[in-house]
Amino acid sequence: MTLCDRSAGDLAADIRSGDLTAETLMEATLSRIARRNPELNAIVALRERDALLAEARAADRVPEAARGPLHGLPMAIKDLANAKGLVTAQGSPIFAGQVAAQDDLFVARLRAAGAILIGKTNTPEFGLGSHTFNPVYGATRNVVDPSRSAGGSSGGAAVALAAGMVALADGSDMMGSLRNPAGWSEVYGFRPTWGWVPGEPEGDLFLHPLATNGPMARSPADLALLLDVMAGGDPRLPLHRGARPVQPLQDPGALRLGWLGDWGGAYPMEDGVLATCETALSTLESQGHRVDRLAPPFAAEKIWHSWITLRSFAVAAGLRPLLDRRAQLKDTAIWELERGLALTAQDIQDASDLRSDWMRVAAGLFDTYDALLLPTAQCWPFPADWDYPREIAGVAMDTYHRWMEVVVPASLLGLPALAVPAGRGPQGLPIGVQMIGPAGSDAALLGLGQCYHQASVGAREGRAT
Repeated sequence: MTLCDRSAGDLAADIRSGDLTAETLMEATLSRIARRNPELNAIVALRERDALLAEARAADRVPEAARGPLHGLPMAIKDLANAKGLVTAQGSPIFAGQVAAQDDLFVARLRAAGAILIGKTNTPEFGLGSHTFNPVYGATRNVVDPSRSAGGSSGGAAVALAAGMVALADGSDMMGSLRNPAGWSEVYGFRPTWGWVPGEPEGDLFLHPLATNGPMARSPADLALLLDVMAGGDPRLPLHRGARPVQPLQDPGALRLGWLGDWGGAYPMEDGVLATCETALSTLESQGHRVDRLAPPFAAEKIWHSWITLRSFAVAAGLRPLLDRRAQLKDTAIWELERGLALTAQDIQDASDLRSDWMRVAAGLFDTYDALLLPTAQCWPFPADWDYPREIAGVAMDTYHRWMEVVVPASLLGLPALAVPAGRGPQGLPIGVQMIGPAGSDAALLGLGQCYHQASVGAREGRAT
């Protein structure tokens, strides 16, 4: 295993002890990026080599006792978040070249923990759509098959991890953006309990609790390392949670798990997706977990109606200041903006009522099941030159994001959800499984995921070099 393919935990431990220098790791990282990134386009706005090596040498001069948990580790920040001195284009021509004046809250925590920020990871325009392409940087390509999509909106982060360009990455997730690209890149993505990783104390702090930042890595143990740095309350945020450390991860013992599959046929699936995911279920069963095949616990159409209403409401709030620059927005962004602005107060209340109904049903499910399981996507990675799939298994998609409906049950309730690799299908393309737990079960989910990783896919770590 080469240096760039080692676990983040091992790299960080060796740098803290002095067995590895940050400069050596930075040299290897930049060499890997030079070799892989021209084809994959995962890292954007890469800083100058000399500046990065100088920062790495400075890190090596820090006394060992003062080195944080991420000391000397190269990281690239998803290009929706601000990192002081780096461009935050958000995939939009409107903001191309805009340099951030300060760090976002979680980015400041990464720096304080010793991470060296090397640049950004690519994302769709404003993070909208689960396919990473934009007019500023172009498309990020799948590490398994570069003719295919990397997913999104954390597609650049997932591919950078899978190709060994970074050992840790941040992402964000409103509608599967930490989960879909992880599944399509054979890495791990974790959407934490909403409020576990605080957002920015700016703008409205109450009405739009749909998205969250979270970690991505090549193992759940490395997810835990990064999550413990990113997490923690902030008194300026009224809906934050006081997150508890999740390290060290523990084996949760035998659990009872519920497999929801295609939600009783409500979610169209491409051939092979369910069968490949069910190989992961077999691995879980071999570890002593009980996996029950469940009937749909709630009407999928009601969940979708609630979601698309609240999502459009949130997206419109974010994009409304750009309404007079609509000529520079992609068509799907304009559609969602206009849809959100047309909503009434009664529309929002009705959607919130449905959300509450689903919450009550889900709470009852978690009285019986420790986690619920679903695929990370309803289709295999599609051609990178598509904007989105127009149909799945003969069923027309009526919106640009309906093909990702399978991630909505967790997103709507702000539940923790871990994406794990399930395997490759008949065409050699990858898919993943979501492990969804009740609010606050983050440590238990990561422990379950690490046991699964060790049993089934540990050998994949660093395969895509």
